[in-house]
Amino acid sequence: MPRTPEENERIRQAAKEKIHTAAMTLFVKKGYHATSIDDVAKFAQISKGLLYNYYKGKEELLAAMVQVRIEGVAEVMNAALELQSPADQLRQIVAGAIDNVSARPDIYRFFLNLQTQPEDDHILATYSSQLNEESRKQFEVQVKIFKQLGVPSPRMRSLQFSAALQGAMLMMTTYPGDFPVEEIKVQMMHEYCDGTIVE
Repeated sequence: MPRTPEENERIRQAAKEKIHTAAMTLFVKKGYHATSIDDVAKFAQISKGLLYNYYKGKEELLAAMVQVRIEGVAEVMNAALELQSPADQLRQIVAGAIDNVSARPDIYRFFLNLQTQPEDDHILATYSSQLNEESRKQFEVQVKIFKQLGVPSPRMRSLQFSAALQGAMLMMTTYPGDFPVEEIKVQMMHEYCDGTIVE
């Protein structure tokens, strides 16, 4: 019996996820430039021909991975903005970000590494700037949320919030087995999401 379009799409998405996971592992371990398409295919345990069915080359693969990341970050933010109160919106951002990193610290580590590549690396700088632009948009949304909470300096508060959240996420990738994930979520929600006015 032939497969349905839905089954074909499921198989296609599973193959892409396998390729992305392999590429991410190798890019973190060896670096983007030192990793070949052949390396990715071998690590993913698929043929190079199948990989080329999905991506014309390594840069197209990287571009797809970055797009998935941007969409994932946007999903967290959009889910937060669907909530009514600014405090609940911030709680959703905290929970979404920390839960995502807790589930897959390798993904956060990979994209953090990509965001800090040298500007002279013309291939990676393109994708670094796309990720940084998405972070900038997220920051501006947070400023609006803090403004709705009534804090005196919403931009500064958003900076503090972002620094604390990014710091927690970085520590989760550094100490994955020992990091108190739930305690940090509770602490950040208490610190930033209860509507306290900070002078």
